Amino acid sequence: MLSDLIAHGHKIQTIAPPRGPLGFHVMATGAGFEKRVNEVYNWEGLKRGDVPFVIIQHTIAGRGELDYAGARHVLLPGSTMVLSFPHANRYWLDRGQTWEYFWIGANGREALRLMRAIIDLRGPVVTPAASAVDRMAEACVRLMRSPELLSGEASAAAYEAMMALHDGLFGATPAITNVAPPIARAQSFIAEHLGEPLGVDRLARVAGLSRAHFVRRFGDETGQSPSDFVFAARMERATRLLIATDQPVAAIAAATGFANGNYFAKAFRRLNGISPSDYRSAAASGR
Repeated sequence: MLSDLIAHGHKIQTIAPPRGPLGFHVMATGAGFEKRVNEVYNWEGLKRGDVPFVIIQHTIAGRGELDYAGARHVLLPGSTMVLSFPHANRYWLDRGQTWEYFWIGANGREALRLMRAIIDLRGPVVTPAASAVDRMAEACVRLMRSPELLSGEASAAAYEAMMALHDGLFGATPAITNVAPPIARAQSFIAEHLGEPLGVDRLARVAGLSRAHFVRRFGDETGQSPSDFVFAARMERATRLLIATDQPVAAIAAATGFANGNYFAKAFRRLNGISPSDYRSAAASGR
């Protein structure tokens, strides 16, 4: 758990590549619990070699900075950075700041697939449930305590960290899994293509149903019309981006499928009683 990690103390542990005739689809490459204080700390995603790998890095205290493909993110306590490499990203510690975090690195085909899917759906900075953070911290402690781990043990710990992250982000949202497969396909498609046109005809084709049958069944199973469901999903994603990134409001509107920044701002104000910019400022100041 997180308390065990903190009690363990700061340490960095690299994990040797697996020995033996079998490879692993998820394999730990290292783990660590670190505290950076007013020092040069700067990693660039395109300067870390050509071998693909992933990192899960959870902030415990302080503040880190991330530039992900040109979008600025602030890494505050409770936030988890998820990255795959090589990629055009950079994360660093600003002058005068402190940053305390734990991290787990992994490689392998499944590790890359899972991380890229999470980033596509939720972005590179997420806030998983506390129970998931405890599970990730426990995996980190196992990797740090045992430099002579068997390859299978190291693989299991890395995979457990990824499954904990998955459960912390998606495990508490049963709406997609508790509906019939055609509607679940449409919901998953919406989540993965929010920035694109999502008309009823297109969603009906994804579900494999006629337009009329799709609209009726979608309403019966979700309690919302397809258009209302899409709007809510877009607004929820846009709200997260307002908090987690420095992207302009117009860019967030475009990324989440709103017609333009003005329309998004008006819809946001109607829903929340405050403009997107004021909401972002209030969130940044803790209000």
